[in-house]
Amino acid sequence: MLRFILRRLLQMVGVVFVLSLLVFLWLRALPGGTVSAILGEKATPERRAALEKALGLDQPIYVQYWEFMKRAARGQFGASTGVQPGVDAMQVFIQRFPATLELSFFALLFAIALGIPLGYMAARRKASWFDNLSVVGSLIGVAVPVFFLGFMLKYFFAIQLHWLPVSGRQDPGIDATRITDFFVLDGILTREWDAVWDALKHLLLPSLALATIPFAVIFRITRASVLDVMDEDYVRTAESKGLTNKVIRGRHVLRNALLPVVTTIGLQTGGLLVGAVLTERVFSWGGIGEAVQVAFTRRDYAVLQVCILMAAVTFVIINLLVDIAYAVIDPRVRTR
Repeated sequence: MLRFILRRLLQMVGVVFVLSLLVFLWLRALPGGTVSAILGEKATPERRAALEKALGLDQPIYVQYWEFMKRAARGQFGASTGVQPGVDAMQVFIQRFPATLELSFFALLFAIALGIPLGYMAARRKASWFDNLSVVGSLIGVAVPVFFLGFMLKYFFAIQLHWLPVSGRQDPGIDATRITDFFVLDGILTREWDAVWDALKHLLLPSLALATIPFAVIFRITRASVLDVMDEDYVRTAESKGLTNKVIRGRHVLRNALLPVVTTIGLQTGGLLVGAVLTERVFSWGGIGEAVQVAFTRRDYAVLQVCILMAAVTFVIINLLVDIAYAVIDPRVRTR
């Protein structure tokens, strides 16, 4: 098991290196560049030359990349010029990451809590009205754009029915204590139950909107996997031995069917963390997705660097954890 983890860690280092190189080259190929973003209308030739020398942009590209990697290893990406002018870019990421992580966690919780049970029940009732209805629902979940669903949810439940808040993470009138910047967790730790309830109400609509695509994917993978496992010889052998349905489902069907589902959940988790841009904009969530959108608009390259690179590192770490979980569930994976 230790050799398996070390092998995956080495692969992770290689992936992060390639991603950092791509981010470095891509950002320097964008129109305008860092100097124009910092100087703005004051970008005279003399000032541009002075700033390029100060930032090391007059050096060869490989020297610039080496300096970029050294600064990145220390968490130094420069100051924000557009999202939060003057604030360190890493600090912008640290401030906003809990919001995205909290939203992604609850969206994934909805997707798993609904996708796996419904996928299993649909497979057990293949070709029934329940199966057909579930498949149609999952297709709709993939087809409907997240931003459109978000606006629809806001219109019906927030504007028309006034059941839930329109946007934001918490009512500004609530004097909540901040410990971790995860609003629900902070309320639980401080036993401020009004803050917990208000944070959950704000989470419900954006989480549901963000959960639609991962729910549909997890549902389809679970259904297909359960159908495949139910046709295996060892399941029929277990049935012929007279084992109870509970034992067959738990020991033979679900355990083996969950292997591809675990991988799917890991990929969807990474996708949620890096792909919540539209949802955060619709609900004014204030996470890294919204920061990336603002950074693109205002050419804030420091924030773009840290958000994209840290999101990529998070995605790679999640995939490493998925590989480890996969190896725990199926020991055969460790030998591959």
